[in-house]
Parts: sequence; structure tokens; C-alpha cells
Amino acid sequence: MTRIFRKPAAAAALLLTVSLAACSGGAAGTGTTAAPGSTPGLSGTLTVFAAASLKSTFTDLAAIFEKDNPRAKVALSFDGSSTLVSQITQGAPADVYASADQANMAKLSDARLVEGTPAIFATNILTMVVPPDNPAHIKTFADLARPGVKVVVCAAQVPCGAAAKTDEAAAGVVVKPVSEELNVTSVLGKVTSGEADAGLVYVTGAATAGDKVKAIPLKLARPTVNKYPIAAVATSQKQALAKAFLALVTGPAGRKVLRDAGFGTP
Repeated sequence: MTRIFRKPAAAAALLLTVSLAACSGGAAGTGTTAAPGSTPGLSGTLTVFAAASLKSTFTDLAAIFEKDNPRAKVALSFDGSSTLVSQITQGAPADVYASADQANMAKLSDARLVEGTPAIFATNILTMVVPPDNPAHIKTFADLARPGVKVVVCAAQVPCGAAAKTDEAAAGVVVKPVSEELNVTSVLGKVTSGEADAGLVYVTGAATAGDKVKAIPLKLARPTVNKYPIAAVATSQKQALAKAFLALVTGPAGRKVLRDAGFGTP
């Protein structure tokens, strides 16, 4: 009789052990949904080249990525989109490239330096910014063309500069800038330092500057909308890390960070 009762008990114990192990494995595998951008076992440093207008948002996203992937680090480099393309084509070690327009991403694609198809993850438009006291009394886009008004814009080869040219043509405004900068950060710097009466920057840049500037909408019927693409760099040796970062940027968490900063959704 002793044998009769011990065998079922042992079998039940074994079944319980197997069931618990199976449940444990399920939780680690499919029972728990990983955060977008997190992949078990990812490690190393990911180098991200991004347009200057993405500095605030990508700094936040890098922090989220590192929290989700404790063994990974993100090294960020910000500048004008065209400058970053030149650096990458000249051999700079980048793993991910995020541009403020599609034209510069196309240059990288033409050089066969893009892995896969770039994903559009955000949009942006321009606005005027002036010092808080608005010394030149700027009220409309046309005011930027008044004699004596010191205006700073981005250079034409930079996405914000190309957008400014298109918006000027649409409004029939001819701006004669006192300076053309290579990124929106420099334009903002000229305005906040008092070197310029006004500047043309992205709405997100104006928001980042806070009370250091006053934003004045261009009020165009059809403003130029810059679409922001992101892609892994083909020469990168860290494609798994790059893919995870792209998933974060284009996923729900990335969209929220970008939306909160004033970017439009594609």
C-alpha cells in the first residue's frame, strides 16, 4: 500500500515542478511584453548622429533607452543635418542617423550608407523668434524684410534654411539675413544673445528656448513641413543596438516624447 500512495505523490510533485518551470519560462519569454527599444542582452555604446533640432528629445530618449537596456550606452552627436551627412560619408563612426529632412537622408542613401528603409518619425515647421522685449517690433513675416532689421536664418543647405527659402517664396517675402547659420541652435543663440532682432527656427526650437525668446507664427496657408527620417548606418557594427533604438524612437514612447516637445506626427 505504501508503494501505491508514494508513486502518485511523486508524480504529482514532478508535474508541479514541470508546470512551475514552464510558467517561469513563459513569463520570461512571451508572458512579459518588453518595452519598445529594449532587447535582452544588448550591450555596448551606440553612436547616434542627429539634427540639432532633436537635441532635447533625443537626450530624453537616450536616457529611456539606457534605462531599458542597462548594459547599453548612447553617445549623441548633434549638428546640422548636412554637416552630419558629410561627417558620415567621410568615415565618422556613426550607428544611427536622424535627419531634419528627407533630402539629406537621400544623400546618405545614394552613398549606400543606409541600412534598410529610413522611417519618418516626426515633422516640424518654422516660426519667427524675437527677443522677449521685441526691440524691432516684429509682428508679421513681412516685417523681417524691413530695412535695418537684423535677421538670422539657417544656411540654405541646412533643412531649416531650405524651409525658410520656401516659406519666403510662398509669402512673397525677401529676407536679407545678417548671418546664415549651420543649425537652428546657432540661430537661437544669435537671438537670445541680442545679436539679432529676429530669427527663423523650428517651433520646437522656440519651445526649447522658453522665455528667452518670443515666438511669432508665420501664419502661412501652407507652411513648409519638414519630415524627419531615421535609419541605421550601413557601416555600423552594432545593428542590433541600432534596430532597438529605432524601435524606441518610432514606437509609442518615442512618439510621446516628440509630441510633448511640439513635433508633429508623420
